[in-house]
Amino acid sequence: MMNNGMMEKEEIFSKVLRAGRRTYFFDVRATKAEDYYLTITESKKFTNDDGSFHYKKHKIYIYKEDFAEFKDILAEMTDYIINEKGDEVISERHQKDFKKDFEDNGSRVTEADIKTETTGSFTDIDFDDI
Repeated sequence: MMNNGMMEKEEIFSKVLRAGRRTYFFDVRATKAEDYYLTITESKKFTNDDGSFHYKKHKIYIYKEDFAEFKDILAEMTDYIINEKGDEVISERHQKDFKKDFEDNGSRVTEADIKTETTGSFTDIDFDDI
C-alpha cells in the first residue's frame, strides 16, 4: 500500500519538452503536508567514445510562494532576449567551429555544407556545447 501511494505522488502532473540533446521534465510533486511544488529537470544526452550514451541531470525546485516572482523574472528575461536578439537562432559560432574543424582536417567546406550539417539529424553528430 505504501509503495502504491508513493507512485501516485510521483505522477501528479508532468510535461516533457524535448529540445535536441536536452530534455526538460516539468513535474508537479507533493510535500509531506500534501501541498504541491514544481520541479524542472534538465536531462542532457552525451555520447560516449564507444557510441553508447549517458545523461547528466540538473533539477530545480520551485515553491508556490515563489511562483509569481519566478514567472515575472522568466518572462522579463525571455522578453529581453527576444527584444534584443529576435527569436531566430544565431548559430554563427557553431558554424565557425565547424569550419575551423573541417579546415584543420585539410578539406574545404562551404557555408551551405555547414548549415546542412547543423540543422540535420542530431543523432549522429556530437555537439559538445549545445
